[in-house]
Amino acid sequence: MGRYLLRRLFLIIPTLFGIMVINFVIVQFAPGGPVEQAIIQASGMSMSSTASVSSAGSMGPSTESGYTGSEGLDPEFVARLEEAFGFDKPPHERFLLMLGNYITLDFGESYFQDKAVLDLVVERLPVSVSLGLWSLLLIYSISIPLGMAKAVRDGTPFDVWSSAAVFVAYAIPGFLFAIMLIVFFAGGTYLDWFPMRDLFSENFDGLSPLAKVRDYFWHLALPLTALTIGGFATLTMLTKNSFLEEINKQFVLTARAKGLTERRVLFGHVFRNGMLIVIAGFPAAFVGLMFTGALLIEVIFSIDGIGLLGYEAIVKRDYPIFFGTLFCFTLIGLVMQLIGDIVYTLVDPRIDFEARE
Repeated sequence: MGRYLLRRLFLIIPTLFGIMVINFVIVQFAPGGPVEQAIIQASGMSMSSTASVSSAGSMGPSTESGYTGSEGLDPEFVARLEEAFGFDKPPHERFLLMLGNYITLDFGESYFQDKAVLDLVVERLPVSVSLGLWSLLLIYSISIPLGMAKAVRDGTPFDVWSSAAVFVAYAIPGFLFAIMLIVFFAGGTYLDWFPMRDLFSENFDGLSPLAKVRDYFWHLALPLTALTIGGFATLTMLTKNSFLEEINKQFVLTARAKGLTERRVLFGHVFRNGMLIVIAGFPAAFVGLMFTGALLIEVIFSIDGIGLLGYEAIVKRDYPIFFGTLFCFTLIGLVMQLIGDIVYTLVDPRIDFEARE
């Protein structure tokens, strides 16, 4: 296991490098970079109007500087903008400089927020982690008992109707549930029971400890519900199929033949083996939920997490934040995948990744 872990740790470096290279190359061809946005602001134009003019072909990016909307601006001003954003250097030099800084965890400073990217990530990451952990706790608390009940009652009306509900929840995206919850329960059209943005009230600092906890969960209710509804379906069916496979094995028939009760058979013999794949998949599920499912939820509910930070960076072309959050997403995802493999070996010592290789 030790050699396998070392190989996986060393593979993190080329994987990170490859992902950063691909995204860096894609960004070079993306229109509307930070320099172009600054030029558009200086010329009093909006990004939408510039995009429409460029697409019509009457204006386009064909200027001496190569930036849309730079007509009539002093070339020295454009050159100073390029220098301020670091675009006075060729792409390969900028990429190598970025990699050198990332080795020391120096992600640079935001173009538009005047703060270090690392400080922004450290500030926003606990929000996303807490949202992901609470939703996973709720998802596992619902999915495991429901999956076990469906496996025990396989083929019964309960299994059929619960499967229909699960598939409906799986078919509807989580962000659509979020919008529906806002419309119905956050003052959209009907009820005004919950806040529709942030995780804290404006007077949060002045509340008592108990009131702070209540305020936090009051704000968390709708985004947590949206994440749970959109994420419990897969785990429920995975739990059911895992338990069904164990229930149909020979050792279960032997345990029943010895006169053990169904409860003793289920929790004394089936539960441990059936839970192996469910428990081992926790790290990967956490990464997927925090970095994909929670992103749109953070945007919809204006929750200041790392997902909203990355989304705003893409919209504003704030490249230091974009690449900084991408680096953190990738690194955490790779580490959690490695932890998932370790968990597999802990819950089932029969698994040997080195022997498989």
